[in-house]
Amino acid sequence: MQTIIQAVEKHKQLILDAERYLWKNPETGYKEWKTTAYLAEQYKALGYTLVMAEGITGFYTVIDTGRKGPEIMILGELDSIICPTHKDADPETGAVHSCGHNAQSATLLGIAAALKEPHMLDGLCGKIRLCAVPAEELLEIEYRRELIKAGKIRYLGGKCEFLARGYFDGVDIAFMVHTASSFLIRQGAVGMVAKNITYKGKSAHAGGAPHAGINALYAANCGLNAINAIRETFQEKDQIRVHPIVTSGGDMVNAIPENVRLESYVRGADFDAILAANKKVNRALVGAALSIGANIEIVDIPGYAPLNNDPGMIALAKDAFAQILPNETMTESPCKSTGSTDMGDLGCIMPVIHPYCAGSTGTSHGNNYTISDPQKACVDNAKWQLAMLRLLLENDACRAKQILADFQPMFQTSKEYLSFIDSLRDAGDRIEYREDGAMVRI
Repeated sequence: MQTIIQAVEKHKQLILDAERYLWKNPETGYKEWKTTAYLAEQYKALGYTLVMAEGITGFYTVIDTGRKGPEIMILGELDSIICPTHKDADPETGAVHSCGHNAQSATLLGIAAALKEPHMLDGLCGKIRLCAVPAEELLEIEYRRELIKAGKIRYLGGKCEFLARGYFDGVDIAFMVHTASSFLIRQGAVGMVAKNITYKGKSAHAGGAPHAGINALYAANCGLNAINAIRETFQEKDQIRVHPIVTSGGDMVNAIPENVRLESYVRGADFDAILAANKKVNRALVGAALSIGANIEIVDIPGYAPLNNDPGMIALAKDAFAQILPNETMTESPCKSTGSTDMGDLGCIMPVIHPYCAGSTGTSHGNNYTISDPQKACVDNAKWQLAMLRLLLENDACRAKQILADFQPMFQTSKEYLSFIDSLRDAGDRIEYREDGAMVRI
């Protein structure tokens, strides 16, 4: 552990410089071109050969210890969120790292630098994959749908996209550590389905002939109210969250709105809960359109799987933390977070963990979020993750092998998992108006 501490501290300035550069240059998912270029240059300067993602952002590199064993992947996320009111937001895009991903990526760079130091691979077996992955924050759904239509991506989230491209082939176990206000391990996080919703009405002069139109905005308002009316039917155990936004509410004030667009998630603790709640939400949305005489197009897109942190990986993370940061305090929560992460996708086929490291203050995704203690958020974070790596791969990887032996995957292969989530896709108009009545598809 002392070797780890010394290796990371040697590259402390590299880590802190990277954290500041990324903070000042935020980019949202699948747009992280400056971020990717900057980090790729740093990795290459350390002597790494990179596999760059084809046509999109992100990359990975593999370190072979030269001794047979499992492959462990450590990830760092590249993307920012959008919060235009944050004082450090990009004035043109509103992008800001009010999510802490800048600290994650700086941490991963520090891990890469430390692994180049003498004796860091002594006693380890197997392979180590370091992955700078794009698009964890699931936002700008319409933009990503256009990427899907253009054949540039298949999935909204970067980890699932990398999984589908084969960039994680050969990986046995994966982990990463997210920045937060304290050191924390939860049991996991909820998953979700992403939604694009378009209410379709009929335009008309808003003053001269409103009776000739069908107001899509009113239909959307009814739909939002209908969702609120069913919230009491969601059970606490399912941890359902539905939070739509209106992305387009009409084209001009003097015309009845013809098309109104919304984006939303339906989140839940497991796939059954998500799908059941999503059906209720669609019924509410369609009923609202029907009440106004409008139509509605609903596009359901697989978002992220629920995250279940592997029990063996939880124990590993706690042991590594106690050894490398003995003066810090770790909190373990028996609950799942009601946020979502695409680490859940990987957790469906391999053991994973996604704990939290102290170092930030303010509200996550809010306009007062900041990395207030980069020593903890980045430098100590790198030490913790390297300690986890060592515990996994030392002693002929006995700990990693035990975790793998105990793991019971939800899906046996990535192909099986991807086939399942592809079955969740659904799109099209939900109402067909006929002379003898309306045909409705929920």
